[in-house]
Amino acid sequence: MLKKIDFTSYKTILFVALIFRLIAAIFSEGYGMHDDHFLIVEAASSWSDGFDYNHWLPWSPGNAGTPEGHSFTYVGLNYLFFVVFKFFGITDPKTLMIFNRLIHGLISMLVVHFGIKITEKISNRKNAVTAGWILAILWVLPFLSVRNLVEMASIPFLIWGVWLTIKDNHKLDLLFAGLLIGLAISFRFQVGIFAIGVAAFYFFKWEWKKFFLFSLGVVLTFCMTQGLVDYFIWGYPFAELAGYIVYNMHEGTEYMANTNYFMYFYVIFGVLLVPLGILIAIGFFRSPKHQWFVIAPAGVMLLLHIFLPNLQIWWILLVFLALVTAAFLGKLKNIQSLWIIYLPTIFFILFHTFYPNRQERFVLTVLPLVIILGVIGFESLRKSEFWNKTWRISWVAFWILNIPLLLFFTVASSKKSRIDAMYSLRHEHLDHKNILLEASGKSSTSMMPKFYANSWYCNFEQREEPIEPLIVKDSSQYNYIFFFGEDDLAKRIGEYKKIYPKMVKFSQCDPSLIDKILFTLNPKNTNQYIEVWKTNYR
Repeated sequence: MLKKIDFTSYKTILFVALIFRLIAAIFSEGYGMHDDHFLIVEAASSWSDGFDYNHWLPWSPGNAGTPEGHSFTYVGLNYLFFVVFKFFGITDPKTLMIFNRLIHGLISMLVVHFGIKITEKISNRKNAVTAGWILAILWVLPFLSVRNLVEMASIPFLIWGVWLTIKDNHKLDLLFAGLLIGLAISFRFQVGIFAIGVAAFYFFKWEWKKFFLFSLGVVLTFCMTQGLVDYFIWGYPFAELAGYIVYNMHEGTEYMANTNYFMYFYVIFGVLLVPLGILIAIGFFRSPKHQWFVIAPAGVMLLLHIFLPNLQIWWILLVFLALVTAAFLGKLKNIQSLWIIYLPTIFFILFHTFYPNRQERFVLTVLPLVIILGVIGFESLRKSEFWNKTWRISWVAFWILNIPLLLFFTVASSKKSRIDAMYSLRHEHLDHKNILLEASGKSSTSMMPKFYANSWYCNFEQREEPIEPLIVKDSSQYNYIFFFGEDDLAKRIGEYKKIYPKMVKFSQCDPSLIDKILFTLNPKNTNQYIEVWKTNYR
């Protein structure tokens, strides 16, 4: 049967990509990280219910009166999603999230589609097929494509915009490209670094019409999504952008500080597995001619950052831009079109590399472009028998490793016990009820997703140490108790039965396989077993 399948057909690639995204949308429940749920789903869904979970809106009780730096564009679109579906009577949290993941999965197909078109346009069909298959079913992509991560949700609009810059057949293509990339920036402010790289390409080539059309598109979208929206909410434009800049200048550099300058390169090429990831890395750095234009200034930046650690990152970036400008002047008139992808991509990676706050997911936004550049860049090496044979062996090894990981992650549910614990209470009347998160064994508590309980007004208290009183606060009484972990579980339950004699088990929630693995690897991933007990207090 496999012999009848044309694996070089774009339709085959897109069909397979769609199937895996649909499977992930249906079976891969939960959320991957804190941000993709609590900063998006909880906020958006609470707004649709007339509540403000994170107190972001200035008229909400508990708001500090100043913007915290959260773009309302992506969370606002999720708010519209919840409003529409709840209007039609779909209120079950798990059902809502299936539709939410389906929409994300379908939109992510644009990445595969335009990734293929970009690769063929600047290279050839053979490389387009190779890049297409990686973009379609790289083990981590179906799982991530259906999540509510702004790093992933911005990619389809970014790739679509890049395609229009490459295509450039119509005088308005660059305006539309700017509009789309401007939307990606509004999803995630850091994509602005990528847009600067695209604008720099046209600027250095002295292609002023293209420069102004692209820049106009970016500015128009950004003004509409950030200027107008923030004016309506805060009374002045770009309030959240200003809050984001202020936060990152004063506090962002201290949050999740990381001194590993090569972390993003490990992430990008690591997800492509060994040995293919190494070959893609070689291809990426070989992809454009005269790549020393960027690599040499980047080396200077690294030395400055190592030997002058107190020097502000902004001054280092200015040095970098000055060196790149000097290198490019007079050289870019006839430079290959590949630079319109490579320059903004390497700008994006280097900015995140030198900015102190480094988290693995930050670089995922340009992963598809790195894959495209790596495949194209390695092609010239394949003219050598040694490198061609190395590629073929690596390609086979990649699929041997990738397919089991793909099958596992595509159906993997994350944070399952937390979700199921809250979901079990969805029909209970939780308004102003108290829930104790009890983890006095060898476990610790987790932030619980209220969205799945259909209630925003329940209260949580925590007990994580055996020396703490059973009733954590003198005035507290609990309607439900969540017992985290199985350590001394019977003893812990017995202690609370003395206080609440009518207490009964309400549900038990097992972690998923991936949750168990992550908890075993790092107990800080509190993805353990949870038992929900109803105290029947009043």
